[in-house]
Amino acid sequence: MMVWISAFLVLAWAAPVSAQAPDSPEIRKAQEEAARVRALVEAGALPRTSLEQVRQDLADAEDAQVLEKILYGSLTLEELTEQQADEMVAAATRRLDRQKARLEHASKLVDQGALSPLSLAPILEDLDRGRKTLDLALSRARLLRELAEMARAERVLLARPGEIPMPEDLARLVERYDGDGAFRSTDLKQILLAFEKKFSRPLPISARGDTAVHRSLGFDHRGRVDVAVDPDQPEGVWLRRFLQSLKIPFFAFRSPVRGKSTGPHIHIGPPSDLLRGGG
Repeated sequence: MMVWISAFLVLAWAAPVSAQAPDSPEIRKAQEEAARVRALVEAGALPRTSLEQVRQDLADAEDAQVLEKILYGSLTLEELTEQQADEMVAAATRRLDRQKARLEHASKLVDQGALSPLSLAPILEDLDRGRKTLDLALSRARLLRELAEMARAERVLLARPGEIPMPEDLARLVERYDGDGAFRSTDLKQILLAFEKKFSRPLPISARGDTAVHRSLGFDHRGRVDVAVDPDQPEGVWLRRFLQSLKIPFFAFRSPVRGKSTGPHIHIGPPSDLLRGGG
């Protein structure tokens, strides 16, 4: 999150949001407006309070760029990092807070007779869009956190013997089936088709192969798939039996231990390897 040192240091606002991403047209426009207003303020043509509005506009454009890249961009859940998820939610929250402040300010002017009540309509529309954006960001972040918790649980529960001790309370929560030790892409296709035929919906895959979260934990998840089903519910029971019929290895994670594990899911494939040499 950018820290604004002073409401008067407008030129500092021209710094890019990210060194890795070029400024959007909206940010460049806001920067130009900030420079224009600053010049007018220094010339005495505008009050210094005018700088606050351009500050808000620039901050809004910066947060919009974050959301465009992370929430509405091409990033998949597998590519998203926990830090990016936090940035996305923070940006959506800041935008909504600014929209609420605009509505409060405009409502006061309406009460004073300085503005028409009709002028509130576009502000209310922006506020509604801001709420929906935050809801979407929170939902996406929640899915990412669930994926991260699954990865952390696997990091402990699927570790090779001797690498990481497995607590007894966690060991009781996981069912291991080694099968023939292999899980192929053709196997996944067969599972997908069979599951959809049986339950009339796609297999709820939460992580397909490698993900940024798994890499950040030093975990090689390539060639593995996590499925968000409870092993003891009908879909999970069917999936476990189907995998056994094909001799496909899996780990079935049951109810979580508070603060230690994750929600129920099934890891299809052999144990994930630990990355070597820093991944």
